[in-house]
Amino acid sequence: MKIIRVGVDLAKSVFQVHGVDRCEKVVWRKKLSRSEWLPALLEKIEPGCEIGMEACGGAHHWARQLQKHGFAVKLIAPQFVKPYLKSNKNDANDAEAICEAMSRPSMRFVAVKSVEQQNLQAIHRIRAELVSQRSAKGNQIRGLCSEYGLVAPREMIQLRAAIPLWLEDLENGLTQRFRRLLRGLWLDLLNLELRVKELDQEIEIAASTDPVATRLQQLRGVGPIIATAIVANVGDAKQFSSGRQMAASLGLTPRQNSSGGKERLLGITKRGDAQLRTLLIHGARSVLRTAASKNDRMSRWATHIAETRHHNIAAVALANKTARIAWAMMTKGTDYQPGAVAF
Repeated sequence: MKIIRVGVDLAKSVFQVHGVDRCEKVVWRKKLSRSEWLPALLEKIEPGCEIGMEACGGAHHWARQLQKHGFAVKLIAPQFVKPYLKSNKNDANDAEAICEAMSRPSMRFVAVKSVEQQNLQAIHRIRAELVSQRSAKGNQIRGLCSEYGLVAPREMIQLRAAIPLWLEDLENGLTQRFRRLLRGLWLDLLNLELRVKELDQEIEIAASTDPVATRLQQLRGVGPIIATAIVANVGDAKQFSSGRQMAASLGLTPRQNSSGGKERLLGITKRGDAQLRTLLIHGARSVLRTAASKNDRMSRWATHIAETRHHNIAAVALANKTARIAWAMMTKGTDYQPGAVAF
């Protein structure tokens, strides 16, 4: 029988496939190695067959490989596959659940990322990790120096300026051994700073060459980092039917716990990419700092929310609005038009 749909459970070395025919009868179920699974799949299936995979590590790479051969590939978020798992979790049952989930008419799928999107995403992930390491290194220096009676300033730029002064001061109580250790920590901190600056330059170059990222920087609170993060995470915004749906995919909409016709809205869902959501909210905070001194519609709207609700609620609301405007700009290919924004 002709296979019309195949679910693939991806792994590092072992790939489980589950294929069904037009009658939803299982006609192919097999475990294959990494080197043989793609040739076996191409030999077994025919054009028109749909292939589904979980949106996990390596999924976008394999999806692009299959798309090159003309097959329709559907990536599904793992949380949407889990309800279709009928028994204990194993590779065969996972592949069956993927095959079942992708057949649902109302299923939501993840857009396949391009190589350039993954390049931008890699830059942001590496930068985020380096920033985390830099903060950890600064906190370690503060903690160690406090044991010697040296209280470090709060800001990182002040800490970098204070360390050379501590090393030069021979009467501050630091031993020669600890001075050597502190010098090594200082060099580690400077190296992390250098790496972050190098990646910031990479991001600025990408933001200046990508037309979508360039347009997105017209938005208030959106710079090269946020613009490229949106391009890396979203890609083709047309996968979302509305700006609200895009904002919901980023976890910027309220979580519902409604029943019996009574609506109850909780905190934001925090779905999607946490790093992008954090960047959007931080960008909104920067806008709120100067919103009170401005008289445009966006500033008045944001200021009113900040005055009547908590400051964090205003920041999230503004981040949600930014995501919606970004969706409109990306789908229509237009510049930012303040007068067309609805409040």
